[in-house]
Amino acid sequence: MTDPDLSCTIAGVRFPLCIMNASGALCVTREELEALGRSGAGAIVTKSMTVEFRKGNPEPRYYPFSGGSINSMGLPNLGYQTYAELIPALKAFKKPVIASIAGLCEEDFPEIARAISKAGPDLIEVNLSCPNIPGKPQIGYDFDASERLIRKVRAVVDRPMGVKLPPYFDPAHHAAMADVLKRAPVDFLSLINSVGNALVIDPEKESVVIKPKGGFGGLGGSVIKAVALANVRAFWKAFDGRIPIIGVGGVTSGTDVFEHLLAGASAVQVGTALVEEGTGVFDRLAAELRAVLAKKSYPSSSAVVGRLKEL
Repeated sequence: MTDPDLSCTIAGVRFPLCIMNASGALCVTREELEALGRSGAGAIVTKSMTVEFRKGNPEPRYYPFSGGSINSMGLPNLGYQTYAELIPALKAFKKPVIASIAGLCEEDFPEIARAISKAGPDLIEVNLSCPNIPGKPQIGYDFDASERLIRKVRAVVDRPMGVKLPPYFDPAHHAAMADVLKRAPVDFLSLINSVGNALVIDPEKESVVIKPKGGFGGLGGSVIKAVALANVRAFWKAFDGRIPIIGVGGVTSGTDVFEHLLAGASAVQVGTALVEEGTGVFDRLAAELRAVLAKKSYPSSSAVVGRLKEL
């Protein structure tokens, strides 16, 4: 049997591998983005960009622990104009470039999206879910604002666009956002961003582990996998598999990738494991996923998507 095919297609764009970085993980600077280009990653996903350069929150602002990580980065990024200039160079790596855009207010999003669309990324990911800006709520929890914003961005871009959503914990919220996305359609979904407002304590030091916001931050890594899988599955079912989903959360092994595929994801993004392991994580995950698929006689990753059995 030939090696299982790990490529996928999202919104008409072919990805050589269904595994890529999550926005926020080692993707802020030109050097980091070029390292992703040289790596085995199936795409280059930029840091969520704002109008102006942002230094982000005070350090320490990221802390790994046995079950995952907590962070309160505060959107450190170079500003959209710098990324607009970088995108053509990143395209030279011959893999899809996903530009992640954010904003500190609604008006920021269309301004950034218009300029970035002209720069020519393959896809635009609209971040409705940054949980780490003090005083700013996540747009993804305001369904009216989300719909308004999606419509504004759609009006100024000429390439496929999707949204990165926060975790939802109630079926009523899955249904409400699905209704928004049926009225204001997008081309793909990235699910989920970190689980916001978590607190990790060091009992030895009797202290919080990160500085911003009194130690509160977004949770990532293995500890959030079950929440990520639930959101992937809920939206896959809400759209009968018609919108491609990129699963994000808790991917540390090939089996984790396989579970995301079963739930309904066409591809996955990796955050905590990338930060902890470096860009070699993509080759390891690809090899582990191939082994899982071969053992189960699946010819490709796409053959698994949505095949989760229910009891």
